[in-house]
Amino acid sequence: MEQVLVIGAGPVGLTCAAKLARYGVHVRIIDRSPHQSTESKALAIWSRTLELMDRMGCTPAFLENGLHCHGASFHNGKTVLGHHRFDNVASPYNFGLMIPQVDTERLLIEHLQSFGVTVERQVELTLFGEAPDHVEARLKHADGHEEAVQTSWLIGCDGAHSTLRNGLGFSFEGVTDPSDWLLADIRLEGDHQTPSDQIAAFLHPDGPFALFPMAKGRTRIIAGFSKSSGGKSKPNPTLQDVQDLTDKRVGRGWLVTDPVWLANFYINERKVSEYSKGRIFLAGDAAHIHSPAGGQGMNTGMQDSINLAWKLALVVREEASPRLLDTYTPERSEVGAKVLHNATLMTELGTLKSPIAQATRDAVMRFMFGFHSVQEREATSFTEIELDYSQGLLTVGARAGGRFSPRYYDGPPPGIGNKPRFVLFTSDYEQGAAFASRFPGLLDPTPRISPDRKRLLLVRPDGYVGLSATDNDWAAAEEYLRQLVITG
Repeated sequence: MEQVLVIGAGPVGLTCAAKLARYGVHVRIIDRSPHQSTESKALAIWSRTLELMDRMGCTPAFLENGLHCHGASFHNGKTVLGHHRFDNVASPYNFGLMIPQVDTERLLIEHLQSFGVTVERQVELTLFGEAPDHVEARLKHADGHEEAVQTSWLIGCDGAHSTLRNGLGFSFEGVTDPSDWLLADIRLEGDHQTPSDQIAAFLHPDGPFALFPMAKGRTRIIAGFSKSSGGKSKPNPTLQDVQDLTDKRVGRGWLVTDPVWLANFYINERKVSEYSKGRIFLAGDAAHIHSPAGGQGMNTGMQDSINLAWKLALVVREEASPRLLDTYTPERSEVGAKVLHNATLMTELGTLKSPIAQATRDAVMRFMFGFHSVQEREATSFTEIELDYSQGLLTVGARAGGRFSPRYYDGPPPGIGNKPRFVLFTSDYEQGAAFASRFPGLLDPTPRISPDRKRLLLVRPDGYVGLSATDNDWAAAEEYLRQLVITG
């Protein structure tokens, strides 16, 4: 019987499979497409995702292939409404990495293959059903033959039209944005261009017009229109359409050339209320889809996978109770709701139709971005380092639930390597080592120094603080592990 079957080999499914394989879990991953994505699609990998990818061991390859984006600016014609930079973000990756999805998938496939796992192409999930101790699945292959499979756990990373979500009968609640949108990956020529290492958003009465830098001198344009086709397919735009739009909304005499991808699209903003049912889980677009504003979608999905993978690995390795998996939905659903809310808000602000509302928005932005604190808050929001699990079921104690800053790691990132381990931070190394030896399946054997030498911390394999207690409260640490993690 398979240990884990992953449906879908986009960035979310590949991340999930690679994370599980690194932790020694036997994983199988299938995709109905004959080949990986050939289009650039999702573009940005943000600081928090890069930090989490450190635990997978694949960050360096991505850094070599992407462009470092150091900030964002907002304009109305020639007027700069505001800007913020990522340089002061408290992360070893104080930038956004601009890398096309085609390269993200390629690098993740190569990383997955290093564990001996290969994506099975043109294989489709057609039926599934849950038994008490496994899931029955039926797979259809390219030659038409069908395969009956038993798997301990089934994970759906199969996108917005998820077969798994539909088969579970989960409602995908939300709306279709009333605007139409255009995407173009092109080159820009001409003077007075915005910096090549920054995102630039132009707020125009007809709709937003955003520029995203790409490697090799390319640029992505995303633009919105108030007139809607009602979610119906439209012919792809021509290069002349993009040129006319650039002239109208920016007006700096730029020449648009060398297109590699031109497309029209519309935005759905939807989310499930539950990310799992029994032994079946959803991640990424199968669970939530939203506006591309801020470029958070792929990152949120990859972080879904990472959250699920370390928990599932502990369960599969019989080092934790299956009830640990009950924390997946509440933790990731809360994050998904927040990201959806922020993306919707950014889209609404960019598509205001009333001239009075537009003028008010621009005036408020110019005023607010004059404050350094606002610039910093925007930067931390973009880079996702402010996301936390403060209300999560695995969060105990004051100041718990937040991301543990990498500056305090006192060693490699928690969760790195081939075992998903919590890391104990304490001022009492000798007692900490003795405590860790009692929980060899859960704790790294080497305790580390607590940042303020006053708090006892248990930092999760994904780098979030699970427990925060006084430094001599070993009873709290034991209770945390036994009640929330240990079997029995």
